[in-house]
Amino acid sequence: MRCWLFLLALALAQASAAEKKLAVTADEVISRNVAARGGLEAWRKVNTLVYLGHLERDDLKSAARVPFVLQMKRPNLTRFEVKEQFNQYTRIFDGQHGWRIRPGSDGLPQEQSFSANEVGFARLEYVVDSPLIDYKAKGVTAGLDGIDRLEGGRRAYRLSLTLPGGAERKAWIDVKTNLDVRYDRPATSPLAPGKPVSIYYSDFHTEGGVLIPHNIVTTTDKLVIEKVLVNPQLEALAFAPPPRPMRRGGDSRVRIPATASAAGTGH
Repeated sequence: MRCWLFLLALALAQASAAEKKLAVTADEVISRNVAARGGLEAWRKVNTLVYLGHLERDDLKSAARVPFVLQMKRPNLTRFEVKEQFNQYTRIFDGQHGWRIRPGSDGLPQEQSFSANEVGFARLEYVVDSPLIDYKAKGVTAGLDGIDRLEGGRRAYRLSLTLPGGAERKAWIDVKTNLDVRYDRPATSPLAPGKPVSIYYSDFHTEGGVLIPHNIVTTTDKLVIEKVLVNPQLEALAFAPPPRPMRRGGDSRVRIPATASAAGTGH
């Protein structure tokens, strides 16, 4: 009996020690995450990123891979282009305004401005890194909610983030790897305002000294990143307002940028 009680006490003590080890602050969780992603100094040197890969969508009837190019520049400039068969779709945000360009019924590109809700959301995004990288300098506050058990049994720290201006986000960081697992943000769709959208990250690889996920999955889409360019020189026009289509003469098509073959650090 005494032996059994001793073993039980030892097991409880070990479990208690393990729990104490996991009972860290939000700052400690974020520090581990930043270190696992390559370190703060390495990320501070990254000013532009380009992802090249393909998009997999639930609404696609075939298994065809739809190529995309995503250009990003600090603090929140983006250009996302998807070329599906003979059509091309583009989203641009220049830091203040955003546009969507898609084929019209007449075959010419049609431009639509971002809604006020979409602009507000895009202004708060940290597209090159994340809210966790250099979070105090960005004015982000963080709290540790606890530890959740996610799909597959993996455990992850759940963080509550408050961005400058009061917007709230949730982030999950793997307990073992200290890498990003999931990020929740509100939907921008007018059909489901405020509904949480979950983004899942996996398949991390080192690119230019920093760790970047190569699979990014949302409710409907999966981005498979095949090549990464770190700190390429991006054309100023990449984030400029779209030109008005020319209906007679000239070429109004939107092209995949030359950045796809630009020199940069990547694979």
